[in-house]
Amino acid sequence: MADSSGLKKKRMLQLSKSPCMRTPATRSDSYELCRQITAQYAKTFYLGTQLMPLAKRQAIWAIYVWCRRTDELVDGPMASSTTLETLDHWEEQLESIFAGHPIEPVDVALVDTLGRFPLDIQPFRDMIAGQRMDLSRNRYNTFDELNLYCYRVAGTVGLMSLAVMGTAEPDLSVPWNRDQSIYYPKEEAIALGIANQLTNILRDVGEDARRGRIYLPLDDLALFNYTEADLLNGKVDERWRELMRFQIQRARKFYTLAEEGIAALHPDIRWPVWTALMLYRQILDEIERNEYDVFNQRAYVPTWKKMMCLPLAQLRARVL
Repeated sequence: MADSSGLKKKRMLQLSKSPCMRTPATRSDSYELCRQITAQYAKTFYLGTQLMPLAKRQAIWAIYVWCRRTDELVDGPMASSTTLETLDHWEEQLESIFAGHPIEPVDVALVDTLGRFPLDIQPFRDMIAGQRMDLSRNRYNTFDELNLYCYRVAGTVGLMSLAVMGTAEPDLSVPWNRDQSIYYPKEEAIALGIANQLTNILRDVGEDARRGRIYLPLDDLALFNYTEADLLNGKVDERWRELMRFQIQRARKFYTLAEEGIAALHPDIRWPVWTALMLYRQILDEIERNEYDVFNQRAYVPTWKKMMCLPLAQLRARVL
């Protein structure tokens, strides 16, 4: 007798490799495929989604998978064959999805998500524009330039997610709330995405350097008398540590701004958002614990620390 769980996994694999929908995906199959991909490649993020209501967590999985596939066009195994024309074609596929016509099996979940939540196409287009930046440059002179890149590849995720998460409505039974409008924490959502991306950049400095990429602003390197050659050689000294302290402080400011918007979110989503924010911010703590050596040690948050975050995040969701 065949193992039913094994058959299901095999079907998921077949769907994920079906580029032209030769094997039609059901809505449930597509969401399950998105769940599996999220669980495999974004373990910390996936933990946060597990705290969400079912419909919202499924939508976030569908968005994550689209974003991951977009990123892999430039940073994945086939990145060497990606051109501007590839990204133009990808944007055409995006327009097809927003028109209700899925191209690939995982698109079925995203099409369904678009029917359930008020997602706008512009943040998706902006993310593709961020991938175009990765094709054309591997250095950023100023933080303003880097900030634009971070918005496009990550701040956009905050906007996409915000459309799914929803906002809190004021209690109209209270007289002083009757003229209060619903606050839409757009800037805070963007800030969380940028904070996460800056954290990624700091964690992955060594990996990016091995690919010839430097995301830290060159103006900042010059400010601390640290050179491109120093970075590409993985030199850890007091100049580097001061530079990293400066970068970590900047990232934490974005996390602080993001925190200010959580109270405006729908109550059923505040706990997972607090959890995700706290877990990702802890990567900065781990970088510090590793003495800023991101060239030889990858900073990660141990599972036991992740578990300890949950009750504190829940408390903050209730009282802040």
